[in-house]
Formats: sequence, structure tokens, C-alpha cells
Amino acid sequence: MALPVREQVTYWGIAAAVFLGLLWVLGDVIMPFIVGMAVAYFLDPVADRLERLGLSRAGATVAITAGAVVIFVAMALVVLPTLIQQAISLANTAPEIARHLHGFIIERVPALNDNASALSRTLAGIGDTVQARGVELLNGLITSLASVVNVVLLLVLVPVITFYLLLDWDRMVAQIDRLLPLDHAPVIRRLASEVDRTLAGFIRGQGTVCLILGIYYAAALSILGLKYGLVVGSVAGLISFIPYVGAIVGGALAIGLALFQFWGEWWFIAGAAAIFVLGQMIEGNVLTPKLVGSSVGLHPVWLIFALAVFGSIFGFVGMLVAVPVAAALGVLMRFGIAQYRESRLYRGLEALKDGSANDEDAA
Repeated sequence: MALPVREQVTYWGIAAAVFLGLLWVLGDVIMPFIVGMAVAYFLDPVADRLERLGLSRAGATVAITAGAVVIFVAMALVVLPTLIQQAISLANTAPEIARHLHGFIIERVPALNDNASALSRTLAGIGDTVQARGVELLNGLITSLASVVNVVLLLVLVPVITFYLLLDWDRMVAQIDRLLPLDHAPVIRRLASEVDRTLAGFIRGQGTVCLILGIYYAAALSILGLKYGLVVGSVAGLISFIPYVGAIVGGALAIGLALFQFWGEWWFIAGAAAIFVLGQMIEGNVLTPKLVGSSVGLHPVWLIFALAVFGSIFGFVGMLVAVPVAAALGVLMRFGIAQYRESRLYRGLEALKDGSANDEDAA
């Protein structure tokens, strides 16, 4: 006989509390395992496809690992140094950009050339504030990464954990499936399948879209000759998972820097704007329909809320688990709403009438 609902809720509540407690206490210790699991989940379809092409699971895992190592080394040698250099240079150049902006506004509106005015004081302080915040952000990020994701973790632990998880992924999933409570196994499998579709659509699909857009924006802006184009393109691609936000933020940064660098050469400024317009057209008409689909059931506002809450409570590790937890909670909420709409609490007297009608038909 199945356990009463109250006891089931108690057990599942205890399990959730234990999970959150471990996330809070262990934090940095379990981070390489969470990162490795996320990477293995992302790469599992690739391994499955290689298996269908004739490779063994071990061969597919080795092939994927070798390709990832080549890509990582290439990025470490070519892209990352330039990206870091441009980011630091942009933070240091921010005061000069702000001063030029201040001069431009004063030239167009001489009445604002009053040092006592609030606008003048605000514009004068923008550069120093941006520089201080930018340097503080970079230093904090580097310090956090040095304390949380050390060199050994990046170069040894995560690849090793990812390799073994990817190698045994299907076996682990099958083992977990065998441990499901028999009374609830069909429902759990259905919900897990919906969570997987949501995550696959968002993490794999939207992550690929962000990567493609980031490469496109960075390459196009660099070809245009825009200083800090690599940084602007990377930022725009990184936040492109929020509809239109990546293009708006990246476009504003690119056009602002283009105005500063190419003042009077309007073709270059128009080119910077055209890059983001074309990027949005490609994303909306090609990338998102092909890679993400029409709907993944994970609203951007819900995602931002999950990232903010888990990031503030659990730090960087919380941000890593925010997306899968948000997807799981979204699926559970939809399931709960569907159950509620079928319950007597929602249907009231109509449920009683339907029950009586069914009894008469059976008689």
C-alpha cells in the first residue's frame, strides 16, 4: 500500500532540505562535480550520436575529450589573453569616454555648462565610477575564481570528473530509474522527461545560440575595427539568453564606442548598428527556431529570479544549479496546476455531478 500523502510530502521535503543544506555547507567542494555534471549533460547527446555512428561509449568519450582539450588550449592561447586585455583596457578608458561624452553634451547644450548643476556633477563622476566599479569587478572576479576555481580544478578535476560521468552517463540514468518508487515511477519519469526537454531546449539550444552569437558579434566588430569589439561581442553573446537584451546592451555599447572612435565616419557607426540588427534577424529566424524551438517552458523572468535568489544565497555554486532547479520547479508547478484543475477544490459541485453521472452510467 502506498504511503499517505502527508508522509510522502514529509519525506520529499526532507530530501529537498538535505539537498539545499549540502549545497550550503559543501559549496566550493562540490562545485567541480556540479560543473562536471553540467558539461557531461551538455555533451551526452554528442556521445550518443557518435555511438550511433559506430563508436563505443569509451571511444566516443575519448573523442569528445580530445576535441574539448584542443578547443580549450586554443582559447587559452589565442582568445582569453586578448579578451582579458581588452576588458582591462576598456575599464581604464572609461573615464576618457565619459569626459568626451560630457564635452559633447556641453557643446550641444551650453546652458548645462554649470559646474554646480546636478547633470554636470553626474557626468563628471561617471568616468571615475565606471572605472572603479569595472576594476573592482575584474579584481573580484579574478579573486573569486582564484579561491573557488583554482588551476588544479580547471585543468585536472573538472575534465576528469566530466570524462567519467560522460562515460557512465547512460548507466547512471538507468540505475536511478531502477531506484524510483514503483507507485510513482511513471509520473516521475514523465516529469523528468519534461525537465530534460526544458533543459535541453534551454541549456543546449540557447547555450549554442549564445555561443554562435558571441562569436559572430566579436568577429564582426573586430573586422569592423572597433576597439574592444571582442569584449562587447562576448558580453552581448553571453546575455543573449534573455530575448533582445543581448542585442540591446551589446548594440548600445558598440554604437557608443563607435561614436567615440569613428566620430564623423558614419559608415562605421552604421556598420556597428547593422551588425546587431543582422544578428537579431539571424537569431529570430534561424538559430532560435532550429536550436531552441518555439517554447522551452522556461520564462526569462523566472530564470533571472532563480539566478538572483540562488546566486545571493549559495554564491557561484547556486548560480550553477539555478537553471536546472528553475526548470524542475517550473515543470512541477505546471503539474501541480494541472492536478489542481482536476481536483474537487477547483471543480467543486461540477466534480460531484460528473461523479454521479459516471456512477449512473456504470450501473
